[in-house]
Amino acid sequence: MSEGLSFLPSPELAVVIPAWNERENLELLLPALRETLDGLRASWEIIVVDGGSSDGTAEAAVRRGARVVQQEALGYGGALLAGFAATSAPWVITMDADCSHRPIFIEELWRRRSEAEVLIASRYVAGGRADMGVFRRLLSHVLNRTYARALSLDIRDLSSGYRMYRREILQNLSLIARDFDVLEEILIRVYAQGWRIREVPFHYSARGSGRSHAHLFAFGWAFLKTLLRMWRLRNSVASMDYDHRAFDSPIPLQRYWQRARHRIVLGFVEAARREKQGPVLDVGCGSGRIIQDLPEAIGMDILLPKLRFLHERHPRVLQGDIFALPFPDNVFGAVICSEVIEHVPDRSPLFEELTRVLRPGGTLILGTPDYGRRLWWVLEWIYGKVLPGAYAHEHITRYTRASLIQRMLTHGFTIRNLQYVGFCEMIFQARKASDR
Repeated sequence: MSEGLSFLPSPELAVVIPAWNERENLELLLPALRETLDGLRASWEIIVVDGGSSDGTAEAAVRRGARVVQQEALGYGGALLAGFAATSAPWVITMDADCSHRPIFIEELWRRRSEAEVLIASRYVAGGRADMGVFRRLLSHVLNRTYARALSLDIRDLSSGYRMYRREILQNLSLIARDFDVLEEILIRVYAQGWRIREVPFHYSARGSGRSHAHLFAFGWAFLKTLLRMWRLRNSVASMDYDHRAFDSPIPLQRYWQRARHRIVLGFVEAARREKQGPVLDVGCGSGRIIQDLPEAIGMDILLPKLRFLHERHPRVLQGDIFALPFPDNVFGAVICSEVIEHVPDRSPLFEELTRVLRPGGTLILGTPDYGRRLWWVLEWIYGKVLPGAYAHEHITRYTRASLIQRMLTHGFTIRNLQYVGFCEMIFQARKASDR
């Protein structure tokens, strides 16, 4: 790679390095980094974010071909945000200035960049290792295992700062953390949006000269606050896999509810299959287990994060609006619409669209809470208190058994069956008129 390409206006790759009094380490790191980047056959730039160094860090970085950005917001998180804002490169690598992240590993990250939107140089997956003291290693393991377990994440090394990001996923992140805990917050928010995260085995080396800038008490307090905030996010509907995880929820009532609904809906689908009514559509499929357990069905949802999550588990999904279903008339033998209609206004053409895409004689499987039953009002209040970020406060249309039956009869359906989950969520099996 010719040296002139390293300063193109729009490089393909940017390497962001937060630094505070790291002159000696940068004098060793930057030449090796430039050599590695020159071998990638891609245009690149190096951005050193200087946090107010007094040892000549900025001057050393410029002498060795880096662009220096002065950090304004405090903390490690502030440094990362400044680096992200300073580049338009479609791929961004973050690494430490202390020589603990060997530049040669960038070759592996770059080679695997199409595998995920975030690649983590991971110390704790098979093949990875870390040269750290016993105390620091213990703290690192406790931190990572606590976060992974509390937040139901299958990620071993959430605290690694050596990563590659696809830039588009960083643009709309709303980050609160400003210390080292920003690393966990970035990953969890990216994960909640349904983007792919992969860990790549990595050998972490001891830092070069100088001492770590992390202060234990402040470090621990910041991580605890971020853990609590991220727990609320992971247990809210803003997390793309909320529906998926609810099936195995540690809350018994939530687990029962999900599994009872799953059993009833799949039973109605099986009845439609026995009658050979045709293909199945799940409208508002979310990230739940119903669509995942119907491999031949088509899932549709308006929320892209849920579809990103589903795609590897069930590729037959697409984005769409219940008021304008992206399908021709009379194409499906069964349409599932479970726990959707209470979230949208009760207006035309909601039921007209559900009717239109069904074949004559096809089955509509329609589920929603029965607001005619006092028990539901009580459960919804409790649900809102226990899981304030869940669905309880999103219900804007309240159907009763009588009002929903009337709506379906008006659109030419015959009610074939009605079952309840917990005595207050109604799931109808209805048949479209054969002559419509």
